[in-house]
Amino acid sequence: MITLTMIANKQITSLLRLALAEDLGTGDVTTARIVPPALSVEGRLVAKEEGIVAGLEIARLVFQLVDGRIDLISLVPDGTRVRQRQPLADVKGPGAGILSAERVALNFVQRMSGIATLTRQFVEAVKGSKAVILDTRKTVPCLRALDKLAVRQGGGENHRFGLYDMVLVKDNHIAAAGSISEAIRRVRQGDGKHLPIEVEVKSMAELREALALQPDRIMLDNMSLEDMRRAVALAAGQVELEASGNVTLENVSAVAATGVDFISVGALTHSPRALDISLEITG
Repeated sequence: MITLTMIANKQITSLLRLALAEDLGTGDVTTARIVPPALSVEGRLVAKEEGIVAGLEIARLVFQLVDGRIDLISLVPDGTRVRQRQPLADVKGPGAGILSAERVALNFVQRMSGIATLTRQFVEAVKGSKAVILDTRKTVPCLRALDKLAVRQGGGENHRFGLYDMVLVKDNHIAAAGSISEAIRRVRQGDGKHLPIEVEVKSMAELREALALQPDRIMLDNMSLEDMRRAVALAAGQVELEASGNVTLENVSAVAATGVDFISVGALTHSPRALDISLEITG
């Protein structure tokens, strides 16, 4: 589970500093010529459309990295559905710092809110089923912790964070090993950490082979709805089943109705639309 404690680590702070350096370069030449250093201002982050807000804590960190005297006070918790024109947070402090940090802070909040909004749509589409919506590793390089945090703030759950915290035996691993059985044998022989094992299957024959090996989870890759139903019946609760591949808002409800335990959706993080949010100076 990705938490705010985890995102406040040095890696995330370094990422935010890099984002600021990209934007600020040698300095904000416009603000430096217009805004007196001693001027304090108040501003407000406002949602310009309905959606799920996420990443306000990240915005606060961005503002404080530019000037520690800037204070961001959230008016709603991350994960809240907000309406158009609803205030999200108040920002107070040196005007020059607020204006210089504005774009980077908004970029993070808008992307994370877009991910959270899309995630909530998927979660609501499977409401009433037992299916849990998961993310994938299809994230923007170096933004994975924030992308996955946004998924949780939208009501979804996280799949593995990287290649190191869970074994996922995919088709290319199986091809390299020669079979599912041999691939899992090699994993178990060499894994002293006893990490959870998931194996990807594409057919009922592969599912039968995988079930006999008793992994922790089986991924049904790009299976038809009928094959998913057959897979659920065949597994009969022996192992968790995850549906993956070409899942959309239009078909996710039907996928959930097959009885699978998890549905992984790459679109949550590889193609969200940013939520429109602005910073308005109020005083």
